[in-house]
Amino acid sequence: MATQIPNEQLIQLYETMLKIRTFEGMARDLFAQAKMPGFVHLYLGEEAVAAGACANLGPKDFITSTHRGHGHVIAKGGDMNQMMAELYGKGTGYCKGKGGSMHIADVDLGILGANGIVGGGPPLAVGAALSCQYKGTGGAVICFFGDGASNQGTTHEGMNMAAIWKLPVVFLCENNLYGISLASKFHQTVTDVADRANAYDIPGIVVDGNDVMAVYEAVGKALERAREGKGPSIVECKTYRHRGHFEGDPANYRPQDEVQAWLKKDPIPRYEGQLKEMGVLTEAQIGEIKARIQAEVQAAVDFAENSPWPSVDDLMKDVYTGEFSQA
Repeated sequence: MATQIPNEQLIQLYETMLKIRTFEGMARDLFAQAKMPGFVHLYLGEEAVAAGACANLGPKDFITSTHRGHGHVIAKGGDMNQMMAELYGKGTGYCKGKGGSMHIADVDLGILGANGIVGGGPPLAVGAALSCQYKGTGGAVICFFGDGASNQGTTHEGMNMAAIWKLPVVFLCENNLYGISLASKFHQTVTDVADRANAYDIPGIVVDGNDVMAVYEAVGKALERAREGKGPSIVECKTYRHRGHFEGDPANYRPQDEVQAWLKKDPIPRYEGQLKEMGVLTEAQIGEIKARIQAEVQAAVDFAENSPWPSVDDLMKDVYTGEFSQA
């Protein structure tokens, strides 16, 4: 498999995964120090999915994200300074401190926004895909969603419409086996979410979500199909989050033997071993990459901590609501 991927791309996949891991590790520590308001839902353990999927995207392409979206934003090229500032609630953040962890967006980069609503992304993704098709841009969309969102009506409506109109969108299910605290075997009868593709007569593919090269190739093929006008696919990535649903959740609902088994399949050390075995990177080069990325993330923290708070005068700016009258 790896022989089909240039070394430069293999290294880029690793660097993206490591950026996500380092950023999320820093966010975990800072949240524990009460330096971040609100909730954070960390992507630790799922880095291979975002890195492998988004490596196939270009400037004309879009993503829609979820409440666990930091990894998606980084993989699509988001600026870590603005991300960290947003987590801090600072005025220099992506959403000027008003969106927080679950609502980071950068339309110029094709990041249509993380979404705190479960199943909120698919309708947005379908709209973006329709725009790509109508304008003939050649662009495509990846719609990230979880196993919990696979049960939402919005997700199925989006899939149905995309299938009917053969829209250029890949529905990418990050199946981390739990919808908050409920194991997937208790909230759906299918073992594989990808089986639901049969209802829409579209391809459904299951892939090891902790194998970044497998994700890269599977999503690449689905995007190629989408760009050719053949319509959507479901790509289901089996993965596992290392932390609880949110920071502060002890995740006591997960059996310890299950947790330990998945920790042994951690995508980053696994991929590091493959890169060394293939002669793509040496241990020394891996150390240099880690040090550089650690410095980049620390610079993002410094940027956030030295940034100003939003002004009270800006409280109602960029906030859209209908007018109302009081009787």
